[in-house]
Amino acid sequence: MTRLILTAPQVFDGTEMRPDHAVVIEAGEIAALLPITQAPDGPRQTLSGTLAPGLIDLQVNGGAGIMLDGTATVQSIATICAAHARLGATGILPTLITDTPAATTAVIAAGIAAAKAKTPGFLGLHLEGPHLDPKRQGAHDPALIRPMTDADLAELCAAAAQLPALMLTLAPASVTLAQITKLTQAGAIISLGHTESTYDQATAATKAGAACVTHLFNAMSQLGNREPGLVGAVLSGSLHAGLIADGLHVHPATLRTALAARPDGLFLVSDAMAVAGTDLTAFTLGSRKILRQKGRLLLSDGTLAGADLSLPQAIAFLITQLGQSPTRAIAMATRIPARLIGADAGAIRPGTAADLVHFDANWGLNTVWQNGNRL
Repeated sequence: MTRLILTAPQVFDGTEMRPDHAVVIEAGEIAALLPITQAPDGPRQTLSGTLAPGLIDLQVNGGAGIMLDGTATVQSIATICAAHARLGATGILPTLITDTPAATTAVIAAGIAAAKAKTPGFLGLHLEGPHLDPKRQGAHDPALIRPMTDADLAELCAAAAQLPALMLTLAPASVTLAQITKLTQAGAIISLGHTESTYDQATAATKAGAACVTHLFNAMSQLGNREPGLVGAVLSGSLHAGLIADGLHVHPATLRTALAARPDGLFLVSDAMAVAGTDLTAFTLGSRKILRQKGRLLLSDGTLAGADLSLPQAIAFLITQLGQSPTRAIAMATRIPARLIGADAGAIRPGTAADLVHFDANWGLNTVWQNGNRL
């Protein structure tokens, strides 16, 4: 049996930091996590810095030069997954931005096929639209935003039964509470986003089954003195929420406010686009050109269109710029998102896949392992 032993001064197991521990890998799985002094014999690699579980990204629109769209195949999904694995996210939800009904059907079919093929890193799909509020379109094409029909509902319920996980970003303006309940009962994870939702509407959607909010603060109703909006529903309630922690999408002071208000339930997303893992300076979203400029992805009118960000960069931002503990920052990209979608990932424990990331002393990404293989 092939064995590899990784030792580090800090090993984050998904919940707590364990000093001077060893991770034993056998046949692509975690065989043991134990103090270095108790490690068995075998090939050993001594690391500095911190060893952690492979990162989990629930909002990945593209990578390696391609977007998830109506041309999706098992191979294109595998290409996106592989690009993000090299960036530290060994488990992702490839995400379809608002598109045509035909594109949605094609992506669902490709996702189901990718799951059957056991594509490395594929944890399911995230459909961000088209059932959004055109008043909060963001970079989505308003011509494609539409209310959910009975046919849409039936297709999505069937997809939820066949995919490892299905996250749906919806706006209360385009769906009914009954539809949210049916989708939740079918196994979908409902995330509220791109919406002018009031606090009361968000509360009602939560009671109907909504569990999450997409890129908190961006493309949604804000916290007000008399109308708390969707942001207020998150900060004062139980909804999970994704954060784009690049200092551009959300001001650092606003991020600190959210982190203080919600000690658990917030998680990191990259909202990555086709340029992830490449040196491309532009790409096409639908028929619109997106420019990559100084860490931003922009439409011609200056609207942010996704993020030029990786999860390790977001973790480093939380630790070095916002003063968050490494334990919390890494949990926001491992245990918390994995738990939300019910994935057996985001932790270092015996019997799970040996998906690991190694950070240096400055929280830069050093090495990635997926299924025990160094990438």
